[in-house]
Parts: sequence; C-alpha cells; structure tokens
Amino acid sequence: MSTAAYDVVIVGAGIVGAACADEFTRRGMRVLVLDRDFVGSGATAAGMGHIVVMDDSEAQFALTRYSQQLWKSLRPQLPDDCEYEQCGTIWVAADEEELEEVRRKHAYYSQRGVPVTVLDPQALRQLEPNLRDGLSGGLLVEEDIVLYPPCAARFLMERARKCGAQIRLGVTVTHLGQGFVRLSDGAEITAGIVVNAAGAWAAELTGGIEVKKRKGHLVITDRYAGFLRHQLLELGYLKSAHSVASDSVAFNVQPRRTGQILIGSSRQYGAEHREVDQQILRRMLRRAQEYVPGLGALSAVRTWTGFRATTPDKLPLIGPSTGDKSLFLATGHEGLGITTSLATARILVDAITGAKPEILIEPYLPSRAAKESVHA
Repeated sequence: MSTAAYDVVIVGAGIVGAACADEFTRRGMRVLVLDRDFVGSGATAAGMGHIVVMDDSEAQFALTRYSQQLWKSLRPQLPDDCEYEQCGTIWVAADEEELEEVRRKHAYYSQRGVPVTVLDPQALRQLEPNLRDGLSGGLLVEEDIVLYPPCAARFLMERARKCGAQIRLGVTVTHLGQGFVRLSDGAEITAGIVVNAAGAWAAELTGGIEVKKRKGHLVITDRYAGFLRHQLLELGYLKSAHSVASDSVAFNVQPRRTGQILIGSSRQYGAEHREVDQQILRRMLRRAQEYVPGLGALSAVRTWTGFRATTPDKLPLIGPSTGDKSLFLATGHEGLGITTSLATARILVDAITGAKPEILIEPYLPSRAAKESVHA
C-alpha cells in the first residue's frame, strides 16, 4: 500500500474542484486532485455555462454576484476556447403578473448595484426579434455572461498544475475524511485537508449530507449566426427550479459564439439513468418554441443529459463538515456550479487560511444541516 502526503486532496475535477485546486495552489499549498473521469466531466460537461446573478435569497445573490465579479476579473487570462461572452440575460415576462416580478427584480438588483434595464414589448422585440409576439416585456441583466464550461475548468486546472498541483484521473475514491483518501485499489493518500467536490455524487462519499441528483436535458442546434443575441429565460423558470415534487421544464436558451443555440431546461428527481427521456425532451422543446417559434425550423446536432447536485434550501454546502476536522465540502450548487465555482473556492480557502473574506461563508456552511456522517 503506497502513501503520499499532501496539504490538500480534492475529490472531483469538475469546475468547482478545478477552482478549488487553483485557489489552494495560489496560496502555496501542495494539492492533489482525484477524479474517476476527466477534467470538466460530470455536471460541468452538461452545464450551459451561464454566469448569472440570482436573487432567490440574499445568500444566493451574494454568492452569485461575488463570483460573477471574479469571473470578470479573470477574463483577460481566459483562453479563447472558453468562449467568454458578456451577452447579458433577458428574463422574459409573458403576462402582467410576470411583469410585476420584472419590476421587483429591477428594484432589487438596482439597489445592489447590478446594471439592469426594464424592457417594454417593443424594446424586447427589438433586442430579440425571434421572440413571439404578445409578450409583456422583460428585464435585461447586462453583466451576465456565457462561457464554455469544460474549457474553463481545464484552464483553471492547468493553471493549478503549473503552480504545482498534481492531478490523477481515472481513479475511484472509496473513502474520504479523517485525514486520508482511500482508492479502490487500496492505496491511501494522507492530507491535512480533504475536499469533497464530487458534485451529484458527493453524498456517496460523505454520508448523511442532503445532496441529491437532479437530472437535466440539453439540446444544441447547428449554426445560425445572429438568431439569438442574449441568454433568454422565462420568469416561470424560477417556479421550475423550485419544484421538488414533480418533473418540470422551462424556457431557457443561450447563444453560443459558434452561432449555435443551446436549449434547456428540464429538472427531474429520481431519474438515475443518463438516457434521454423523450417525453421530457419533447416538453422542453415545445416550451422553448412557445417563446421562440422559429426554433422549430432549426436542426439539432446533439442532445445530452447531466445531473445537478441539489440541496433542500437551494444553497451549496461550502466549508467544514460536522464531526471531521479534516473534511470540507464544496458541493450542492444545483444549476449554479459554473457561476459560483470561483466564489466557492475563494471563500472556502479564505476560511481555511484565516484570510478576511469578501462575503461571509456562514450561509453556506454544512453545519446548517448538521446531519452528515462520514463513511468508515
């Protein structure tokens, strides 16, 4: 049995794990990253790459806004293949009730320094001519970003590697915590800090934490330059994201730099298989065409699925576990893992090193649930 010592072992090489590796190494720590697949796999490979400010709660707003600013600061260093574009988000209001939500969001964001503009139906149509007639308006959130998540994760991991991080892929972790990680071949790796960044599979390694898999579908079209200019979401997306009792779909489309259109979104609990659910897919595409009828004439080139890591209160678990001083969690980000990866890493490492944080970690601490137990 071989043993190697590191300051930090991170389990999970998705974008959250990559961001953590980058942050720890830049603080001078010896880091090892482990993953059973490739860098940027899992939810990272299945995500839309929408860097979005959200306002379901003050804690969600703080984390998403802080992370968005970190992404903006990182932009000059990102390679071209990350496809970083500050295209903005338009939250589309279908009726007067949703237009009232637009006004509420406008007031909320404006009070907190987020540039936003209320759009009447004419302004909405001018910005996005392929939206259907009869919509009530929308809210343009100007600083929201899209990027290509797998390449962003690879950039962060490569930067960590250049700072000394080691990465081992194709390995299966059977135990983490109590100062070590055990692999399926029996090898044990010791570390002062172990980080569970395994996303939707985090609960399989840290028992008792309330992180569940939530399946989603995505479709990408062929190239249609100029068809779409902004990330578009219906205000009903928020209802879809909050639904825990049933499968749900919502209008959520994104322009890619390539001219392709990425179409979402769906949410399913209890669906453990990766196969495309044709019924859910039809519902999702039908919903998208209710807002952008012209999507029906476009050719799709790929459809795929992935699993989000969800928590009951819609906030991630970031920080020390309860009952194991060596074990830290960075999981449960639901559909905001790409957005909040940089902030997750920053506040986690700030807490561990005693650095003064830009935002408080307390709303995201695993101790708020205090139910996890570490597998022996």
